[in-house]
Amino acid sequence: QVQLVESGGGFVQPGGSLRLSCTASGFTGSGYGMSWYRQAPGKERELVASISSTGTGARIYYADSVKGRFAISRDNAKNTMYLQMNSLKPEDTAVYYCNAAVRYWGQGTQVTVSS
Repeated sequence: QVQLVESGGGFVQPGGSLRLSCTASGFTGSGYGMSWYRQAPGKERELVASISSTGTGARIYYADSVKGRFAISRDNAKNTMYLQMNSLKPEDTAVYYCNAAVRYWGQGTQVTVSS
């Protein structure tokens, strides 16, 4: 049974940093893409960043709104994906969700950026 568990959310002031983690279980191997999505109150869920399955080189995508501030990575030995979030802004406030292999979702972790 596939399971994704996120952690690392919290409350931070503007300009601060947080690192989210998503640990996967139930997969065989690491040949699947992983992504971070977020959903703010009253808004649709949006793709924040994604990283392909590693092999000759992982392909990475960032939404324009987070380019230069967020960094996605994965450690296949630990079955874990990360999202390093720097220079956080109030508009980054949302529930952040981990996605793997398109069809699997974590439960979400709240990120609140406020002074």
